[in-house]
Amino acid sequence: MFDGLHDIDWASMEHAYGTAEEIPALLWALRSPNTEERRKALDRFYGAVHHQGSVYPPTAASLPFLFELALDGATPDRPAVVALLVSIGRESLERGFEDDGTEIEYYPPTGCAQAVAFLRERGAELAALARDNDPDVRLAAIGGLGLFLDDADRAAAVLRERLAAERGIAARLRIVQAAATLALRLPTASHRVMDWLAGLAADPAQGPPTQLAALIQRARCAPDEIGADVVPAAVALLRESARALPVRPIAPAPSRPAATDTVAPQIVAAFEDLDRHTRVYAPTTALLRTFHEALRARVPERTALLAEQMSSPDPGSRLDAVRMSGELMRTWRGDHTRLLLLVADQLTTDEEVAAEAAAVLESCHPIAAPAREALAAHIDAQRAAHGPNVWAAPQARLRRSHQEAVRALARLRDARALPSLLAALDSDVDAWRAIQVAEHLPQAADQLVPRLCDHLRRLDLSQQSTEMSANAILAALAALGETAAVPTVVDTLGAAVRHEQHGVTRSALKTLAAFGPAAAGARDTIRPLTTAADAHVRPAAVAALWAVGGDLAEVMPLLLGLLDDGITFRISDAADLLGEIGPPASAALPRLRNLLTHDYEWVRVHCAAALWEIGGKSEAPAVLNALLQALAQNPATANHVVACLDNMGPLAAPALPLLREQLAQTRRGGRFQSIDHDEELQRIGRTLIARLDPTYPGPPAKRRKPAGARPDRLRSWQEGPSGLG
Repeated sequence: MFDGLHDIDWASMEHAYGTAEEIPALLWALRSPNTEERRKALDRFYGAVHHQGSVYPPTAASLPFLFELALDGATPDRPAVVALLVSIGRESLERGFEDDGTEIEYYPPTGCAQAVAFLRERGAELAALARDNDPDVRLAAIGGLGLFLDDADRAAAVLRERLAAERGIAARLRIVQAAATLALRLPTASHRVMDWLAGLAADPAQGPPTQLAALIQRARCAPDEIGADVVPAAVALLRESARALPVRPIAPAPSRPAATDTVAPQIVAAFEDLDRHTRVYAPTTALLRTFHEALRARVPERTALLAEQMSSPDPGSRLDAVRMSGELMRTWRGDHTRLLLLVADQLTTDEEVAAEAAAVLESCHPIAAPAREALAAHIDAQRAAHGPNVWAAPQARLRRSHQEAVRALARLRDARALPSLLAALDSDVDAWRAIQVAEHLPQAADQLVPRLCDHLRRLDLSQQSTEMSANAILAALAALGETAAVPTVVDTLGAAVRHEQHGVTRSALKTLAAFGPAAAGARDTIRPLTTAADAHVRPAAVAALWAVGGDLAEVMPLLLGLLDDGITFRISDAADLLGEIGPPASAALPRLRNLLTHDYEWVRVHCAAALWEIGGKSEAPAVLNALLQALAQNPATANHVVACLDNMGPLAAPALPLLREQLAQTRRGGRFQSIDHDEELQRIGRTLIARLDPTYPGPPAKRRKPAGARPDRLRSWQEGPSGLG
């Protein structure tokens, strides 16, 4: 076995983590009789040789030997090897080729073309694996039929044969999926396959799950042809499928090691979330995701489909549907009130589903107000049933369900979340999760700030693992604005400097800047940091020095120096502060004008905004031109651009067509395409259009902020470092 394995110079090739010289040992380990040795080898293959779907030259070079393993009946875990083969091939097609089949050239080169060529040469053997006696091998191989058999007639015949022979739901769904993949890949097969899928969808003898799969996969082949009758038909078949499929309890997620002195709890939680979000609980979930992708911006129809999904008797199906609901609301604009209420209804069901529903409502908090009362009722019911310390309940699912609901309600600025947040801060059980949302309850600052300061004082900044916690507390203190926290923040700044915790230093400086003149006593601590070596600390120190002291003569030379810096975010940070200073910073105007020709659009946007704040009307033509060009080049600048246009008032009138274009988009836009930035973009855009165009049926006009007015320092804090589009 493995003839020629050692003739390959593996050491000369690299995978995700360096030299590929380990691959021969990994391949031999996949034949080991030891289960743990095989598991480790497979994990290493996915983790390094096929890292996150990447296909490197050694990945492709390993395919002949993986194929030997797959074809050898004596190989343990053959289904896993076949699944690895198909995964490498699928990713090679997706990453290495354009939709028209043109190879994408990369430097350094990948192994995508080599992998695809090899697998297409072995199409007949893939077909044989799809007929294997082992049902798990067949299941893993089926996807390869649509991807790598270039003989469309033969591929279609094999798929028809397999559908007639297979009884398992998972295999039948995958066969129908492979048929659609074949139709999309080979135009010569398209009409025949789509006619076959239409026939399957209309044939009751196939059973509701197969009919549903055929209906959806045909829609995938021609999304522009999805008629008004398709979603109702899918809903009816989904309802029948739910009755036909068994109801199973949700299996617990795998446990992970607890946080330690060197591993922050936020990191542990992030991996737990990753585990949850990569798990699929229902056999129809992947199929329904395909349907949602085909429907794209058709929000009402997708909502109707999700309503049916969330009415399933199977908790796993409902959990997957809740997750899809969050993805829809975070990705597409529209009226999501009904969907928010449907998600909120899941709070009274299985604890795992309830936790996911609360997490979705938290992630969608800018639009989640319709779910407010359901969240509050859920929290009250849990506290009544399990006591005031339910935040720290020993049952993992109950604890997560309560914590997620509290966090979601807190993000809605609802004080009914406060008792549980205080319990978390007092008990120190998962306190970091309470700290992350504390800033949204300014009405309770008198109760939150002393507790936050206590947590901050207890952090050991000599440990790098405390950085995330310190930054979160400092952000909360800045947002709450209680100046009683100033001494604790100053002490934290000193400790961060001593221990070279640059991230915490920057956060402490931003917090002191948020307190403004109330932190004037910290000037002597701040001043030396204006020449710090760390790229982020220096502009944060200059901003803090201005905020607490307001000494223009002291900060202007520092800001002018930052404008000449080669680091783009330093230029942007300096421009933001100059804009905050306004007309008194007129000495910076020549440099800001020159920076409107900078090759990085984010620098141009920040400098244009500063030009307007300092120079006002006389700078309007250059400012407007820079803003519109930047937005055309990079849509992620939209929030900054629209905010500046809003400040310009009537002088922004030439931007009306672009503003209307922004609001006409169906997909969320703005910075990071996130729901919070997009909602802000829409709100400001509508207000501005209404002010510029009296015929626009938008919100009432508001008074324009005059040039030179100081922007909201808190908003700048929440957005984080500027210029990182």
